[in-house]
Amino acid sequence: MTFAITVLFELKPRHREGFLGLMRENAALSLRDEPGCLHFDVLLPEGDDDSVFLYEIYTDEAAFDVHRQASHFLTFDKATNDMVVTKTVKRFACLDGLDLRQVVAARERVD
Repeated sequence: MTFAITVLFELKPRHREGFLGLMRENAALSLRDEPGCLHFDVLLPEGDDDSVFLYEIYTDEAAFDVHRQASHFLTFDKATNDMVVTKTVKRFACLDGLDLRQVVAARERVD
């Protein structure tokens, strides 16, 4: 069953630009190299220069496990460790009958 992950990073002051450079690469490689990663948004809260919010969708828990063991993720995690004050991860179940893979595929056909 598809599910979503959110991650809120609270960063040390003046580390957001360096963090975002590494995050852009991690997000791009996740979408390119992980078939189970359906969606990966990097969001910047307005008025908060020390936070970054992620919204990710995976085909299933196994796909998320693959993501957490991917070399690009492990490299990102190690490189940003000293930039992060706190990291809050939440998992969300998708509604029964709503297959986000179909939603993503439909959007790709429109683009």
